[in-house]
Amino acid sequence: MKLQFLGAPDTVTGSKYLIQHDKSKVLVDCGLFQGYKLLRLRNWAPPPVKPSSIDAVILTHAHIDHSGYLPLLARQGFRGKVFCTPATYDLCRILLPDSGHLQEEEAEYANRHKLSKHKEALPLYTRDDALQCLKLFHPVPHGKDWQPAPGLNARMTPSGHMIGSSFVRLDDGSRSILFSGDIGRPNDLVLKPPVQVDGADYLVVESTYGDRPHKNSDPLLELGKVINRTAARGGVVVIPAFAVGRAQSLLHCIQLLKGQGVIRDIPVYLNSPMAASAMQVYLKHKPELRLTAAECDALAHAAHIVQTPEESRLLNARHGPMVIVAASGMATGGRVVHHLKAFAPDKRNTILFAGFQAGGTRGASIAGGAPTVRIFGEDVPIRAEVAMLDDLSAHADAAEIVSWLKGFKAPPKQTFITHGEPAAADAMRQHIERELHWNVHMPFYLETVTLR
Repeated sequence: MKLQFLGAPDTVTGSKYLIQHDKSKVLVDCGLFQGYKLLRLRNWAPPPVKPSSIDAVILTHAHIDHSGYLPLLARQGFRGKVFCTPATYDLCRILLPDSGHLQEEEAEYANRHKLSKHKEALPLYTRDDALQCLKLFHPVPHGKDWQPAPGLNARMTPSGHMIGSSFVRLDDGSRSILFSGDIGRPNDLVLKPPVQVDGADYLVVESTYGDRPHKNSDPLLELGKVINRTAARGGVVVIPAFAVGRAQSLLHCIQLLKGQGVIRDIPVYLNSPMAASAMQVYLKHKPELRLTAAECDALAHAAHIVQTPEESRLLNARHGPMVIVAASGMATGGRVVHHLKAFAPDKRNTILFAGFQAGGTRGASIAGGAPTVRIFGEDVPIRAEVAMLDDLSAHADAAEIVSWLKGFKAPPKQTFITHGEPAAADAMRQHIERELHWNVHMPFYLETVTLR
């Protein structure tokens, strides 16, 4: 059995892992690279493996950095099956067409305003490409054993990162490998904790928060403070949020704060059609949530849903106090970018980040203290307060990951650290080596290793 790292080394995006066993080829995750231009260019490069030679794809979860390359893979000749949980399939039906639509919009905008260095800007793939690839999906429930390709057995187990997210275990009868995907947190407010697994001969583990622990603070208290001090200034809280997972967690928190009387009953807007659709998926898969029936009902009515682009534009002319939750989570695109352009120059307002900001993204620049940020060809001043709410992250930190790893029945022969910026991945390596005394390797992009 061979393992090749087609994405995720030295970065938190582009997750793709190729397993080769005899003549079988299975790709675990199929994500887009995001952030720095050097990484994004990999999306446009010829694939390192012929797509038509891949027998199957298994998705750990639906986030675009784990699923967003699928429409292009299919357009390039992949005709195998895409395996994932039913909830992941439901979310991909929302996320992938939206990703194609956004790329078409960005290409059209670049052409209209002559922003492209090329003769004509083209989308990486289209909405129709995404709709076509969805025909390849074959949902499989958690806990079921199946064969994604001849000679390989697979099983998915809940990882607690988002609805439908999974640990993926593959074995060929004599050796096994476990892919962590993104690991959730043991005390998430919305999702159930990651399920403890027995382990495997080899492990590929994420390291997004490998170099910094989550604060030992109450996220509800911190969120309440941000909203209250912004409301006291008559300002607007703009929260760039991932449409799937983070948006739902934030709305649940805001509902709790209102119910406890911590914050006023100020208007809350969810300006993401995708997040609104994802909300329905969350409510459809209630058994994966910690929430009671009453809390699920409250979540469904936690915000005014902004439906149309015109309604979104009118929101920019409103005054605070109010809260706007909008995608995308790293401010790389979507409706939140328009809100940042409108509200970032006013010091009464607050830009609140509620999760990791990958290097090279607009969100990372703002969170890092940049005085201006480039939006639609203009340098927009950042005079608004910039706040961080790391405790709502859906990623386990190093201590939480190590705690989960301690539940393995035996150490893996080799642990591979991926899905983290270089400093975070190396810190995760040190945690595992020093606390567990396991063999650890940090792979490089396109490296191939033999699993004996």
